[in-house]
Amino acid sequence: MANRFILNETAYFGSGARKELKNEIARRGFKKAFIVADKDLVKFGVVKMVTDELSDIAYEIFTGFKANPTVKNVKDGVAAFGTVGADFIIAIGGGSAIDTSKGIAIVANNPEFADVVSLEGVADTKNKCVPIIALPTTAGTAAEVTINYVITDESTGRKMVCVDPNDIPVLAIVDAELMYTMPKGLTAATGMDALTHAIEGYITKGAWELSDMFELKAIELISANLRAAAADGKDKTARENMALAQYVAGMAFSNVGLGCVHSMAHPLGARFDIAHGVANALLLPIVMEYNMPSAKKKYCDIAKAMGVDISGMNEDNGAKAAVDAVRKLSLDLGIPQTLKEIGIPSDALEQLSKDAFADVCTGGNPREITEKGILELYKKAY
Repeated sequence: MANRFILNETAYFGSGARKELKNEIARRGFKKAFIVADKDLVKFGVVKMVTDELSDIAYEIFTGFKANPTVKNVKDGVAAFGTVGADFIIAIGGGSAIDTSKGIAIVANNPEFADVVSLEGVADTKNKCVPIIALPTTAGTAAEVTINYVITDESTGRKMVCVDPNDIPVLAIVDAELMYTMPKGLTAATGMDALTHAIEGYITKGAWELSDMFELKAIELISANLRAAAADGKDKTARENMALAQYVAGMAFSNVGLGCVHSMAHPLGARFDIAHGVANALLLPIVMEYNMPSAKKKYCDIAKAMGVDISGMNEDNGAKAAVDAVRKLSLDLGIPQTLKEIGIPSDALEQLSKDAFADVCTGGNPREITEKGILELYKKAY
């Protein structure tokens, strides 16, 4: 079997990296930008930090999407893109902005998928999307380097995971200065999202040597820097290391898949608008406990990457140390620990279990699980 690995054409890293934007646009011959950005980023001047680098490049700004973007948001974006005469997209924001951009860009160049819902899973698109330049403002989703995006189908209340090599941005600019204004709660949640990507990507069925290398480094960086990055936002080194860590995790999980943490988190976002990072962080140690029998050796690697001294421990205790370290990090960051705490009604658990079992990420889980098994995990999280 061949292992495939897909990455951006080009990526820049470091504070002030957005200053490369003008040269890259000129090199590619782009004329007008369709900017997809969260309205709060416009309000607080983050988008201006990017547009100030555009010089004589014309642009229009689109902010018509939710934190968990919907089919309607994508359709509205496609309509707006079609009216402004832009030839490329600049996505500024977290996963919501970049995922919305991917949906718009794919449909614009593959109009046979205009219903958007037909993009779920692995869609057979023929054309590369409209070129996307992605500038993440959160250190978590790594959407700027992945071939995945997630859109909520309002008609069914489900998150659709779309997997398409044609959607990957041509350019990623990972500039930690765009992340300095992230509040503590968002920094914590998105950082735990990145950790979930790294851990699930490390133990998923599709993992192999190349992906393992990236995921372990991401776990190491996140464990060493997330607490400081979330503390007050002033530790620039920690911010830069988190910006790098989430990208490194994304390089791998995009190519090897995820697992049950994500398949269980997606319905929480679709049906109750729970922030994706919070849902992942809450579920991660619980699902790790379930998966432990299938990944003990790798859990020992995770514990060591998180700075835990497991010398002298047997494999069982070393694996448990990894789960304990993840739970402690979540607690230190003030992440909610139960579904009840974030307002999920107990009578919703069965429907959530159905949605999660049908999610594309479930197939990558290292230990087989049934719909009933997922329900038991939700009950444990409740």
